[in-house]
Amino acid sequence: MRRREYDESDVRVRPGRSSRPRTKTRPEHRDAVSAMVIAVDRGRWSCVLESDPERPIVAMRARELGRTPIVVGDQVGVVGDLSGTPDTLARIVRVDERRTVLRRTADDTDPFERVVVANAEQLFIVVALADPPPRTGFVERAMAAAYAGGLQPILCLTKDDLDPESGFATEFRDLDLTIVHGGREDPLDLILDLLRDKLTCLLGHSGVGKSTLVNRLVPEAHRAVGDVSGVGKGRHTSTQSIALPLSGGGWVIDTPGIRSFGLAHITPDDVIQAFADLADAIEDCPRGCTHLGPPADPECALDQLPGKERRVAAIRTLLVALKSNDPWVIGSSGSQ
Repeated sequence: MRRREYDESDVRVRPGRSSRPRTKTRPEHRDAVSAMVIAVDRGRWSCVLESDPERPIVAMRARELGRTPIVVGDQVGVVGDLSGTPDTLARIVRVDERRTVLRRTADDTDPFERVVVANAEQLFIVVALADPPPRTGFVERAMAAAYAGGLQPILCLTKDDLDPESGFATEFRDLDLTIVHGGREDPLDLILDLLRDKLTCLLGHSGVGKSTLVNRLVPEAHRAVGDVSGVGKGRHTSTQSIALPLSGGGWVIDTPGIRSFGLAHITPDDVIQAFADLADAIEDCPRGCTHLGPPADPECALDQLPGKERRVAAIRTLLVALKSNDPWVIGSSGSQ
């Protein structure tokens, strides 16, 4: 057999990476459909088109977005297969500007912010009155994070049958904080009215009855319910945040039980700005004022507001919580 002779025309050279044309111009995707992110799992985002729970899809993040963080509650633009049929995958090509954001850090020295949820209008701070015992520090920190992020905080108390004489709620009477009861036997009419047509995040330690409340609000959710150990620490049963639709309109976001709630990213001014009746006053404070009053801030303008003494004192409890490093809040398990 005659051996074939090769010449240069037979040589095929793959172009190197450096010779490939590159551009920083991202596609505009004018045809992208609006969707809301309702869950995140290992590089896949569950979304609902036009915030309609009857139009679910699963999407991946488009390459041009790089490492852009996408969390539950985000409004995004999606393209591709939007049929929602099994094994189909759309692409998230745009993340809209967030109207509100709930952030936390691992502790008060950690500079890295973690976004809990986006675009929520309300934060339900779920606290048990017993088993585990309530802690004002956690509520104050959660309120500070809500105010700084543009959310309206609401305190939801559970297990009041275990301590019917508890005066825990009175700790917050001067903050105009809405307080509701969401235990197993409590009627839900008021809570449902507050949740209707809004996106609400539920936040609390493990074991406080948060998933029990979610199951009452959304029976088809079947969220796992845990118990509390003998040392007052809960067992985590919700491991990922998920947005669930309410039959009467609106969504609730169930979040995993909180182990830590650092506020390294929040300043005293962030908190004060949430109170319309006090926000203007701090413009007259000296530079660097922490608004805690004497002796730390003897010239704080908040002390010059007649008739606001009790309210200013109550808000200063939030500012003290910002400066504290309560080990229960920062490092201990709380409860579901």
